[in-house]
Amino acid sequence: MVRSPNDKYRYFMIHLGLIAFLVSILFPFLMVISISFRPGNLAMGTLFPESFSLEHWALALGFDYIDGNGNIIKPLFPVITWLWNSIKISLVSAFLIVALSTSSAYAFACFRFKNRERMLKSLMLIQVFPAVLALTAFYAFFNELGNAVSWLGINSHYTLMLAYSGGIIMHIWTIKGYYDSIDQALFDAATVDGASRWQTFRFVMLPLSGPVLAVVFILSFIGIIGEFPLASILLNKEEQLTLAVGMRLFLRVNDYRWGDFAAAAILSGIPITIVFVYAQRWVVDGLTAGSVKG
Repeated sequence: MVRSPNDKYRYFMIHLGLIAFLVSILFPFLMVISISFRPGNLAMGTLFPESFSLEHWALALGFDYIDGNGNIIKPLFPVITWLWNSIKISLVSAFLIVALSTSSAYAFACFRFKNRERMLKSLMLIQVFPAVLALTAFYAFFNELGNAVSWLGINSHYTLMLAYSGGIIMHIWTIKGYYDSIDQALFDAATVDGASRWQTFRFVMLPLSGPVLAVVFILSFIGIIGEFPLASILLNKEEQLTLAVGMRLFLRVNDYRWGDFAAAAILSGIPITIVFVYAQRWVVDGLTAGSVKG
């Protein structure tokens, strides 16, 4: 069978994509898994180690480990505490972002008020500047705020949640675009039936917004649980750290504990996987339940 030039090009692109996937994603992931089960704390070695050890996983999960010589090795850092801190902060912050961005997008999409277009353009302009530019301002602001309100100062998870909730700007545009695509006749019908603005938002807008809200929640959660710069300046007590910040302690000068670092890195990906798989059902349900009967 003779293949056409288009078929050859198609197969070439498929193979090129598979190679790129293996090199950029699958191979590094498998190597991290290999390092986490490899004796010692060296990053060098084969993809399939000659011997396996559960030392790094035992220490990451908070258990003592007895080596081959009978020595008891205790965990150096509270990895599970860091993981819980990351999950707690990410979940609460993601819910705050969804709540704030949803209500804000509803106001911009359905209300007409002075300087509305200018405010929307200003939000778009703010996104041009990376958030890392505001690190100094965040630290100075919360350091001073902590003098008046102790639970909103440095080394407070509430502080980090409040800072992360400021990441609603991008999602306001995303949700507003979704709201603009909803048939205006639905809102007119709700108004004719005597529904208030809040009732229209609660009983008409939100039920139809399941897909976009699930996407916003997933993106927010994934972005926050792995965030490092902001968390590293607002948290400096060991027991308060998130996993992304605490993992750097495994890589001190002249003491690179790659095995422990690899085990903790894999643990950090478990909550992301669980949230994505669970929230994906809501995306599918929202797509199928969001239809309107004629």
